[in-house]
Amino acid sequence: MLNRIRALFQENDPGDDRHRLEAAAAALLVEAARTDNTISPAERERILDVTRRHFHLSEEEAQDLLSAAVFDTEGASPYYRYVTVINDHCPPDKRLWIIEMLWEVAYADGELNDLESNLLRRIGGLLHVPDVDRGLARKRVLERLGLPDDSGL
Repeated sequence: MLNRIRALFQENDPGDDRHRLEAAAAALLVEAARTDNTISPAERERILDVTRRHFHLSEEEAQDLLSAAVFDTEGASPYYRYVTVINDHCPPDKRLWIIEMLWEVAYADGELNDLESNLLRRIGGLLHVPDVDRGLARKRVLERLGLPDDSGL
């Protein structure tokens, strides 16, 4: 299973669209968690939770997806590659799911730092998700996690 998931990160892999989307999303979630150069246990658990929930994965499949994403994103971050996969295989009006998943990972420790906020803003722009929709997604995540909205909006 892990080799099949790792193969999805290869640009020349003919994997199906759904699995390529899952791999790209997992890589972006890892990038969001790694903004402070480490993936905390809370962020790791949140990534596993959102990928299991959103992609209907078993515990083992979610672990494999996370491991492959961590392996593939080590070193310099080419997150544009993952954004391109999502843009190529997911219509613009269907991309909000990844923004919500990213917000959940960013808030895994209960707070949002400037690097996480900046990364989510950049990825949201690259995915062509409007600011208003990103803000509403953030509010939904805060409510779901039981965290206060400190944006002042």
